[in-house]
Amino acid sequence: MTAFRPVVPALLLALTFVSGCDKPPATSQPTTIAQGVVSRAPFGTLPDGTAVEAFTLTNPSGTSATAISYGGIITSLKVRDNKGKFADVVLGYDTLEGYLKDGSYFGAIIGRYGNRIGGAQFAIDEQTYKLAANNGPNSLHGGLKGFDKVVWAGQTFEKDGDVGVIFTHTSPDGDEGFPGTLSVKVTYTLTKANELAIDYEATTDKPTVVNLTQHSYFNLAGDGSGDVLGHELYVNADNYSAVDKDLIPLGAPVSVEGTPLDFRTSTPIGARIDADNEQIRLGGGYDHNFVINRQGPGMKVAARVTEPKSGRVMEVVTTEPGVQLYTANHLDGKLGKGGRIYNKRGAFCLETQHYPDSPNKPEFPATTLRPGEKYESRTVYAFTTN
Repeated sequence: MTAFRPVVPALLLALTFVSGCDKPPATSQPTTIAQGVVSRAPFGTLPDGTAVEAFTLTNPSGTSATAISYGGIITSLKVRDNKGKFADVVLGYDTLEGYLKDGSYFGAIIGRYGNRIGGAQFAIDEQTYKLAANNGPNSLHGGLKGFDKVVWAGQTFEKDGDVGVIFTHTSPDGDEGFPGTLSVKVTYTLTKANELAIDYEATTDKPTVVNLTQHSYFNLAGDGSGDVLGHELYVNADNYSAVDKDLIPLGAPVSVEGTPLDFRTSTPIGARIDADNEQIRLGGGYDHNFVINRQGPGMKVAARVTEPKSGRVMEVVTTEPGVQLYTANHLDGKLGKGGRIYNKRGAFCLETQHYPDSPNKPEFPATTLRPGEKYESRTVYAFTTN
């Protein structure tokens, strides 16, 4: 299915499945691999006794990422500023209990369907499937127990100095109302070039819909360091999805021209976030899908964010047609890592995706996956300084 076929740049490694990924190694001690380091260690236990592991990836320059098997959650991402100082640039918790109690989707793999499906239902081949309505009348981020709330099998790897972890999960037929047994693989790769690459793959035995994404909350000044309103944002999009009161797209994308959603020139996130604009009021800030400017498949720059004080720059490149900008409009002062306070607009998310409610809007890029096809998607978060 051409909607999901990426063209992968030569500088990014091609990944192959590693068998036996549900069998952890006997040791959790760090292993030096070429010029990178991979380690795995316990990260708590679920109420039913299931053990959760943490996988830490460190590249030769000291950049590191930690992800846990519960939800594939990225719990930490440490990158340097323009003076060489490291900071953790994603929000999260120090313990598993924090993630179990929270509903913000911090750092998680989102599926089967990222974002909203209007009316919590859709049809394939004239058969209607009803989903859990967990966001007003909508289904959001896969339902009551999406991929963010399951334990994934994990296997670490290295290739030419790049290090990573492969997460796999099988979602049974009827899971949260979605048809088909879905076999999913998500690979996190930390490269020597300070890129966090995310590769998604899925196959099914019945027609279904799939829209996988990653829900990290970023603050390039460091998590808990205040709001992100001064971060400068560029979005490579001439159009966005205007939404109704339930944040479901109204129809065909509309131009950003003359609106607070025009980030075609790098602009502080907070410059127009409180504008007298209906779309901003409906989202409580930014919570909108942007249609990435592209001609044909392949990797394309979706967005770029610069934090002026630290000089940290994050560029988002993807095979996806859209990216959701969310400005943490619902954070409410909860305590995060190290007891730091996470307030409203204390982070931003850039979730690469197919458009919200695509299963109910045939004019949007298709999200239907059928037996014999493979869902493939790639997103890279690249970190530099200026």
